[in-house]
Amino acid sequence: MELFQLPTSTTSSSSSFFFILLLLLLILIFSLWLRRWWCNCEICRAYVTQSWRDKFVNLSDWYSDLLSRSPTQTIHVHVLGNVITANPGSVRHILKSNFHNYPKGKPFSSILSDFLGHGIFNVDGPSWLFQRKLTASSLLLPSSSSFLTAIVLHELHHRLLPLLLSSSSSSAAAVDLQDLFRRFSFDTMCRFSFGLDPRCLLDVSEFAQAFDLASRLSAERAMAVSPLVWKLQRFFNIGNERRMKQAIRLVDAVANQVITNKRNHLLLLLQEEEAEEDLLSRFMRVVGNDDVFLRDIIISFLLAGRDTVAAALTSFFWLVAKHRHVQSEILAEASRVLGPDDDSVSYEQVEKLQYLQAAVYESMRLYPPIQFDSKFAQSDDVLPDGTPVRKGDRVTYHPYAMGRSEGIWGRDCLDFKPERWLRSGSGSFCPPVNPFEYPVFQAGLRVCLGKEMALVEMKTVAVSLLRRFHFNPTTSSDDHHHPRFSPGLTATFSGGLPVLVRQRN
Repeated sequence: MELFQLPTSTTSSSSSFFFILLLLLLILIFSLWLRRWWCNCEICRAYVTQSWRDKFVNLSDWYSDLLSRSPTQTIHVHVLGNVITANPGSVRHILKSNFHNYPKGKPFSSILSDFLGHGIFNVDGPSWLFQRKLTASSLLLPSSSSFLTAIVLHELHHRLLPLLLSSSSSSAAAVDLQDLFRRFSFDTMCRFSFGLDPRCLLDVSEFAQAFDLASRLSAERAMAVSPLVWKLQRFFNIGNERRMKQAIRLVDAVANQVITNKRNHLLLLLQEEEAEEDLLSRFMRVVGNDDVFLRDIIISFLLAGRDTVAAALTSFFWLVAKHRHVQSEILAEASRVLGPDDDSVSYEQVEKLQYLQAAVYESMRLYPPIQFDSKFAQSDDVLPDGTPVRKGDRVTYHPYAMGRSEGIWGRDCLDFKPERWLRSGSGSFCPPVNPFEYPVFQAGLRVCLGKEMALVEMKTVAVSLLRRFHFNPTTSSDDHHHPRFSPGLTATFSGGLPVLVRQRN
């Protein structure tokens, strides 16, 4: 009898211990939450009570309003320990002048560590510098741009365009452009990064679904009241943390299998004195057999290359659909540069589309793919606008708000005007004079290395689709004037971008 009672007693004791531990942790979380959220200033009160929703659709719109009314273009949300700025001088200070005082920081890195590991977008110091140099040596090669362009054109002509052509023949069905762009860019980046073709445009793969889930749940960690919430879930393997662990396990399994297959394939190519151009092959030739490093950096590029390009394309097509005169200018320029043949799109031709380049930049000014970016102060500091920063503070620069700043862009800052990027007389594209007024691709030492390649991909997709199809959004009247964004690492339209597709004559 005692033999059967012993396990029961042990189990009961263990359960009681974990219950007491959980209760103590919850009390600790609540006390920290209450202490932080005790500030009763106007900004913090509006944030805590969510009263900002009475006037604004998105949190970023509320921040933009606050920053525009601030004399320093900087605010402090005390309950979040977050200093937020749209001041170009302060952005320069954070990203360049005092760069080493504003790393990503452990609070940010821990949020993405399970998914991105020690990839380039989740590390600081020597590891970041090594990966950046390695990445630059690969991405900045002319052959990389040509390789990506070939992949984009293949995905366009063999998958995306036929899919839209099929949709255009249906009189009732709407397609979600945002979903298509995410699947398109996922296929493109998998082929460019791994040499792997998941064929998401044809049929969403299990790998893509797991990758998307891990990305979304990683972003939701940042919105928790306290990091202890998700860390506690991870410790007990419950809730979203359990789902994320399962998703990451699948992503890792596919990534590791790809790395193994790629290594075996490269050995065969080495015997034939040939080389492959995808990022994984390039990195393998440098770092050898460090599979953990290879997995982390490739997953990081896959995340960045898919979500940012898809977000930028979504907002671009939403804006162009609202401003038909811009669409007409794009098509007129395409006819002059590309001629009547829709299939004759090359890297060199896309580079000549100056008005299209201006329209893409203008779209990202109003709707940057990454609406804000945060760092964590390593020591006490004072921003150039006079704002004090304490050690450990989260410091955020806000490209979304900066794109709506009258001080930077003038009184017509809310208007979609590609012409503001063109030189008068010549009509040639004029890039931003001060990158810290337009930090859409970051600026300073962390400026995006894939910037030019992303622009080529966006312009190629944009001109190819606009020359063949009409896109008419079917969103609600409210969303027609201003999109709603879902919380996440990148700007995502809530509800997608459903459109009716019609083929042009």
